[in-house]
Amino acid sequence: MRSVPPEVPLDDEELVTRARAGDLEAYELLVARHTASAHRTAVLLGAGSDAEDVIQEAFVKGYRKLSRYRGESSFRSWLLAIVANETRNLHRSRGRRDGLVLRAAANRQPEVAEDGAVGAVLAAERRAALVDALRRLPEKDREVIVCRYFLDLNEEETVTMLGWPRGTVKSRTSRALVKLRALLDGAEVRGG
Repeated sequence: MRSVPPEVPLDDEELVTRARAGDLEAYELLVARHTASAHRTAVLLGAGSDAEDVIQEAFVKGYRKLSRYRGESSFRSWLLAIVANETRNLHRSRGRRDGLVLRAAANRQPEVAEDGAVGAVLAAERRAALVDALRRLPEKDREVIVCRYFLDLNEEETVTMLGWPRGTVKSRTSRALVKLRALLDGAEVRGG
């Protein structure tokens, strides 16, 4: 009996090459591979309930602009830059309608389970405080925190995604963390 060698998954660069040559299945694989991080990016940058529309538009634009992808950064960070731009476009075109939705979600009180799971309630309160503080940061501070800590992008990927110089990413990350800590400390004092 002859064993079949395991199929080696294609890396992003090979899929991009194939997609550029007209292989739609290759692009579909890229979409499948990066949908979760694209969705997370859109949500964390404030797309809210429009996140699906944002990522769909980003994937369409990504396909149209594949010829512009030079491979200087990872495909993921290049794609997430498009998602971030589409999210910014949403904010501009909708007049920050999502801000109301985000504030309403942050003000929701966590539900206490009948079994009195205090740890779950405390975790929900901490998460709500973090989300509220993050949303109160200026947009550029929020973007860099989301990239570095929520999306777990490295510095180079953050530079690519946001289109900022490396020094700006470093300094803004540092300042944004100070602001976020201050907001969280203020929320702790108010909350008791």
